[in-house]
Amino acid sequence: MREQHVYGAAEKAVWKHAMGPDRWQIPAVIEELKAKAKSEGLWNLWMAPYLDPKSEHSPGLTVQEYAPLAEIMGAVPWASEIFNCSAPDTGNMEVLIKYGNEDQKKRFLKPLVDGSIRSCFAMTEKKVASSDATNIQSSIVLHGEDYLIDGLKWWTSGAMDPRCGLCIFMGKTDPSAERHVQQSMILVPMPSAGLTIVRPLTVFGYDDAPHGHAEVEFKGVRVPAGNLLVGEGKGFEIAQGRLGPGRIHHCMRLIGVAERALSLMCARAHERVAFGKPLSTQGTVRADIAKARLLIDQCRLLCLQAAREIDSGGVKAARHNIALIKVAAPQMASWVVDRALQVHGAAGFCDDYPLAFLYAQSRALSMADGPDEVCA
Repeated sequence: MREQHVYGAAEKAVWKHAMGPDRWQIPAVIEELKAKAKSEGLWNLWMAPYLDPKSEHSPGLTVQEYAPLAEIMGAVPWASEIFNCSAPDTGNMEVLIKYGNEDQKKRFLKPLVDGSIRSCFAMTEKKVASSDATNIQSSIVLHGEDYLIDGLKWWTSGAMDPRCGLCIFMGKTDPSAERHVQQSMILVPMPSAGLTIVRPLTVFGYDDAPHGHAEVEFKGVRVPAGNLLVGEGKGFEIAQGRLGPGRIHHCMRLIGVAERALSLMCARAHERVAFGKPLSTQGTVRADIAKARLLIDQCRLLCLQAAREIDSGGVKAARHNIALIKVAAPQMASWVVDRALQVHGAAGFCDDYPLAFLYAQSRALSMADGPDEVCA
């Protein structure tokens, strides 16, 4: 049995934990590996110089240099956390670096950079098409020296994590203002009175414990006025600034997902015999393997091109190619994993192999950070 090839020892331990009764607790191996990575300087690898060239927290890698490392992390879905490179924390750290004041950075950015807390991002709402951020209905209302927050959010990834210490919340501060300046973002400590985790949500049946995607109710949550990011009316601008880097990081990792699926597909095709000969001799299987290699390499080059543009001109200058890779990578990974599932037969559809989970992850990313239709 190729068990070691399918799951490494650490991955097998985490997967077993994530399927067990204590799955909402953090596996010990995660924190052990994080400490090891940090001690060896393999920390915050995503934090490119374009964000803050003088940052003491950045290892100095460009986005293009980070891309192959993110690809390697993507092969194991939770691996990016080991190096403090996982969503939504990277996006939230970027928001704080760009838009946070010194007090906000001290209270929230520092523990995120250190990896002592995790975070979530509360934007998406059930009752409106949240791909259009101007539709957001949740409210942020000034009341004396505090803001009162009300709203129902869902797909708030990371809110289930017991280490989650920060929620960045998007809501309306002035519904009568011009459409794109009605919204604001505010930093909400977790836990807070009036903030209730309603339920974990599943992606094709996977709850992604202990990270999770939560439906969260905010009912009269009181937050100091000093927790508002930048100022009232800046929420849409912040949301747009956060999107690009988050999208390309997901795409980098998806290339790793596809490479792993292709590797498993090739191994299975070589060793599995049907009708008297290995699957690898079948023309349709060979054609799928060849097409998978073609699609993966095309997406990698497109991703590297977008990364180079970010390095040379910033996220705004790269927005066209970021949009292209955001559409292309999930479609590519979904197709490659689907073909790998087919070659594995019934075995591919259960948890003896990681393919079903990788498919769920790949397909969901055609919707995460905005559906394909708003990126094209």
